[in-house]
Amino acid sequence: MQLFYKEYPGPGKPLIILHGLFGLLDNWHNVAKTLSATYHVYSLDLRNHGQSPKSAVMNYAVMADDLWEFMQKQGIARAAIMGHSMGGKVAMEFALRFPEKCANLIVVDIAPKKYKPGHDEIFKALFALDTTNTEKTRKDFDQDMQPLIPEFGVRQFLLKSLERKEDGSYQWKFNLEALHTHYTAISDEPEGNRIYKGPTLFLRGGNSRYVSDEDQAKVAALFPNYRLETIAGAGHWVHAEKPGELVEVVSGFLG
Repeated sequence: MQLFYKEYPGPGKPLIILHGLFGLLDNWHNVAKTLSATYHVYSLDLRNHGQSPKSAVMNYAVMADDLWEFMQKQGIARAAIMGHSMGGKVAMEFALRFPEKCANLIVVDIAPKKYKPGHDEIFKALFALDTTNTEKTRKDFDQDMQPLIPEFGVRQFLLKSLERKEDGSYQWKFNLEALHTHYTAISDEPEGNRIYKGPTLFLRGGNSRYVSDEDQAKVAALFPNYRLETIAGAGHWVHAEKPGELVEVVSGFLG
C-alpha cells in the first residue's frame, strides 16, 4: 500500500496529518502549509481515499500498518502524528501499536470508542447519485443530495472528492463501496491493546458531540499522558472552522 502524500518541507521535526472519513489530504492544506513554518509536514491520503490505492480490506490495524510502511519508505524514524475523526483513530491505533515511532499524538474530535452509525443518510445519498450521467453538473449533484443531506457544508465537503473523467462522467475519489462495506469497522474503537505513554493532545470542537467529558476515563486508560483542549465555536470539522485556533493549540502542544 503506497499512500499518496503531499510534503510541506519545513525546518523542524516531522509531523504527519491524517484526514477523516470521506476526506482527502487537501482538506488540511491550509493548516499543513501554516504548520510547515515550524515543522516538516506530510499530509496523507488514507487507503480508499483521495489518490491512494483502493483496497477490499479496511480496518484500523491495516491502516496503522500503512502508516508504518509510509514512514519506513520515507526514512522517518519518529514523527508527531495528528489525525482527525477516522484519521484520529488511525493515529491512536498507530501510537498504541508502534509507540516508539510516535513522538507526539494529536487526536482531533474523536474518542477511542465505538460510535453508533451516523452516516446512513450520506451513504444513501451518494449511492443514489447517477455519476455516469455526462449531462450532470456539480450543482445538479448538490441539489440531488439536498433532501438527504440538508447541511450545505457537508455536501460541499463531499463534492471535493467528486472528479470528472475524460468521458464526461464522474467518479468519487474515495472507494464508496469499500467504505460502506467496512463502515462497522470504521465506527469501532482502535484495536491496539497497549498503552501509549507519550505526550497526547485530544482536541475537540466546543459545538461537537463526538468527545464528551465522560470519554476521558477511556482516554486516560489508554493515553495516560494526555490533555484535553476545547476550541469554542467549532464543530466536528475543527480544522476547517477554526484553523487559526487549531494551529495555535497544536503549536503550543508540540512546543
